[in-house]
Amino acid sequence: MEWLIELSVYVLTGVVAGFFAGLLGIGGGLIIVPILTSAFVWFLDTPYVVHLAIGTSLATIFITSAASVRKHQQHEAVRWDLFRTLAPGIFLGGLLGGWLAHFMNASLLAKVFALIEVAIALKLLLDLQPDPHRDMPGAVGRFSAGTVIGSLSSLVGIGGGALNTPYMMWHNVRMPQAIATSSALSLPIAAAGTLGFMFSGFQTTGLPDGSTGYIYWPAFLGIVAASFFTAPVGATLTHRLPVKTLKRVFALLLIVLAIKMFWL
Repeated sequence: MEWLIELSVYVLTGVVAGFFAGLLGIGGGLIIVPILTSAFVWFLDTPYVVHLAIGTSLATIFITSAASVRKHQQHEAVRWDLFRTLAPGIFLGGLLGGWLAHFMNASLLAKVFALIEVAIALKLLLDLQPDPHRDMPGAVGRFSAGTVIGSLSSLVGIGGGALNTPYMMWHNVRMPQAIATSSALSLPIAAAGTLGFMFSGFQTTGLPDGSTGYIYWPAFLGIVAASFFTAPVGATLTHRLPVKTLKRVFALLLIVLAIKMFWL
């Protein structure tokens, strides 16, 4: 019976995370990581609950983002020219973040996640938008920005949209295009971060059965089974729902989750 409860937690997490990932273009990791951390404390006997939550989150984001991008592309909103120039730095940063996380203990990693989550929540809650007043930088500038965004995103298991979207809007990219392109840029972050967490934890002892490095596959399967379908729904509703109101509700949820992570 316990396995059914465990699977239900993963599926419900995927429903909520996938919907908001598609709707706001910020990835589902902000929800997935704190929920999985709590679930793993309950269901798994391992000291690496935060590492597993972040690594598994990144693996699920790849599937969720792919579903979101497909829907955004139907609206021709993805700026593939920006994707091609930002993705290399983002991929490198994603690998770096996954590697760095291995050297941080669970408590420190949880607090870093909580602080970043609170910062993102405050931005959403206050509806802070950068003042667009410049064009995108050249190749070196985009590579550098991508590396920083990829590193931070991978380190805490998020898709990077909360950083990519305002970065592009600051450089005069329209919001729908910024959201759609952020969803696409979550793919290299998730791919690199997953590889980083998988290989950095490959020889770690004390991990549960069903894991490869810091990726716990039962949770991955339960989440993506739901998020693959709810992410396109959220992406479609981006153009129909009062997104500003939903952002504020989502921000309050993030603050609650961040408090929980801070006191892990």
